[in-house]
Order: sequence, then structure tokens, then C-alpha cells
Amino acid sequence: MSQSSVIQIAGQAIYLAFELAGPVLGAALAVGLLVSLFQTLTQIQEATLSFLPKLAAIALVLFITGHWMIGQLITFTTTLYGEIPKLLGGG
Repeated sequence: MSQSSVIQIAGQAIYLAFELAGPVLGAALAVGLLVSLFQTLTQIQEATLSFLPKLAAIALVLFITGHWMIGQLITFTTTLYGEIPKLLGGG
């Protein structure tokens, strides 16, 4: 197993992690900005007001994109397991 193959696999794993975290983090960011804008305009300073909408948005995004996320993880894992013989020099 060469260093370049390890670096390539690590790069693919990091890219997949960013790809899967993107929708969740994007939804949390958008909802957080909207709630903060609402709090600023109405001068309401309540900590739970920003937490609960973010939690609901994250749950909704995970519900909508969860099947796709699991599919991406299964594809990556299956590909990685298929590459093991080549990485060990047997195939």
C-alpha cells in the first residue's frame, strides 16, 4: 500500500464528510441567521429562541436527505472494501 493511495482515500473520505455535512450545516446557518435577524428587529434576547428552530431545521434536513446520505456512505464503504485487495498488493 503506497502513501499516495492512503492520501487519496483520506481525501475522498474528507470530501464525503464535507458533502454530507453541507446540507445540515447550511440549514442551521440559514435558520440561525433568520432567527438572529428576527431577534434583532424585535429586541427579544432569548437563548432558546435560536436553539429550537435550528434543531427543527436540522431534523427536517436529516429526514429529507437521510436516505441519500446513507446511500453515499454505503457506496463509499463498498468501494473501499472492494479496493482492499488492490491496496494490499493482491489484485
